[in-house]
Amino acid sequence: MTDKTKIIVDSKTKALLICGVIACPLFIIAVLIEGAIRPGYSSFLYPLSSLSIGDMGWTQISNFIFTGILLVIFSFGLKRAFNLNKIKSRGSLLIGLAGIGLIGAGIFATDPIFGYPTNKPLVLKQFTFHGHLHDAFSMFVFICLPWACFVFRKLFIMKAEPGWAAYSVFTGFVMLATFIIASMGFQQNAGFVNFAGLFQRLCIFIGLIWIALLSVHLLKGQVSADNEKTSTTNR
Repeated sequence: MTDKTKIIVDSKTKALLICGVIACPLFIIAVLIEGAIRPGYSSFLYPLSSLSIGDMGWTQISNFIFTGILLVIFSFGLKRAFNLNKIKSRGSLLIGLAGIGLIGAGIFATDPIFGYPTNKPLVLKQFTFHGHLHDAFSMFVFICLPWACFVFRKLFIMKAEPGWAAYSVFTGFVMLATFIIASMGFQQNAGFVNFAGLFQRLCIFIGLIWIALLSVHLLKGQVSADNEKTSTTNR
C-alpha cells in the first residue's frame, strides 16, 4: 500500500521542482544589485517595485515576470510530486498564484509612489489603472505565500517532520509581520518609514528562501517513480 505522504519524483517532476531552487537566488541577486547601483534609490526606504520605473526599469520588470514563471512551473512540480489531495490542490495552487502575482506585478508597473523617484511629489497610493493592477497582483504574493507555508505545515506534521513544520509556520508568520511593518513604513509612520523597503524585502526574500529550501528538501528526500513501482510490486 502506497504512503500518501511519500514524494514520488520522475525526471519531468524533478525538472519542474528545480525551478523553485532557481527562482530564489535569481530574484534576490537581481533586486540587490539593481537597488545598489540605481542612482538616488535606497533599498531601505523604497519598495522594490519602484525599480521597475525609469530607463532601467525593464530589468526589474523582467525579474518579476521570469521569477513568476519559474514559481508557476514549480507549482506544477509540487502537484505532480504529492499524492495527498488536499496539499496537492491547495499548496501547489497557492504557490502558483504567488507566481502569477509576480508576473502581473511585472506586466503592470507601479506608479511613482512612496517617495521614489525623488523628483516626484510624495504619493501614498497608486493613481493609475495599471498602478492599481500592480497592487492587486502584488497581494497574491503577500497573501498566498504565507498561506502556502501554513498549508505545508500540515503536510510536514503528517510526514512526522516537526522541524520543517515549525520552519514553515515560522516563515508564514514572519512574512505577515514584516509585510505589516513595511506597509506602516510606506504610509510614512514615524519609526517605520526609514526601514519600509528593508522590511518589504525581508518579507519577500524570506518567502522565496523557504521555497528554495523546500525545493531542495523535496529533491533530496525524493523516491524515484521506478523505485516506487518496484517496491509496490514486491509487496
